[in-house]
Amino acid sequence: MYNKRGNIHLLLGVDHLNTPKEEPNDSKAQLTLVELRELWDSGEEKLRELGHLKQLPMMYQLALDELKNRIKLIQTEWQHKCGYNPIEHIKTRIKEPKSIIQKLQRKGFPLTGDSIFENIHDIAGMRIVCAFVKDIYSLLEHLEHREDLKVLEIKDYIANPKPNGYQSLHVIVAVPLVLLEGQRWIKVEIQLRTLAMDFWASMEHILFYKYDKQVPPHVVKELTEAAQAADALDKKMLRLRKEILALGDNTPAETLS
Repeated sequence: MYNKRGNIHLLLGVDHLNTPKEEPNDSKAQLTLVELRELWDSGEEKLRELGHLKQLPMMYQLALDELKNRIKLIQTEWQHKCGYNPIEHIKTRIKEPKSIIQKLQRKGFPLTGDSIFENIHDIAGMRIVCAFVKDIYSLLEHLEHREDLKVLEIKDYIANPKPNGYQSLHVIVAVPLVLLEGQRWIKVEIQLRTLAMDFWASMEHILFYKYDKQVPPHVVKELTEAAQAADALDKKMLRLRKEILALGDNTPAETLS
């Protein structure tokens, strides 16, 4: 859900970064979880009437726009220096208010602005799909050395796949936004995958929803085997890439990193 850009003020009745807090004058800012869920059930449009909530997607959309611009600069620089673009495609999304509410409730966090900004790191999400695993780690290294964003957390499910075979590199970054109130750092979750990893994750998602998340054991087993096959394919394609590069510059393939 994307809103048009506009002036952005305090979200959910509180300031979420290191600025002086003010007591909200609007009684709506102190809605309980039950009240907010009732508002949602009565209609999304009614929920949007609460000003402190309807600005939420806008703030994160601005952060995604800023991050996407930085990624495009990386792509351009990579193409110029290395002769190729390591990124196949990029997707972005904003978590809907209903999903945010459910996640807060599931994790037992209070429904406040401070709680959302402190505990929910995937309101804004970006998925970057690369051709090769090596490109994923090269991109991560580039992000870590940039001064216009902060890498806050890394979860490496490529080196340490989940039990079901899921592989991806999850990175939480903070993106600076210069707003009327000053500079604020907004968290964005980046998922970096290869084409094979992305295909597997998409199929796994479809199957779990088809079976209403009650997937038969034999299907789970085959999904795990498919993930292993995807990993083997990634490694094989990387090896072929090294051989092709070696043929291009007459350098033995084993000397290429």
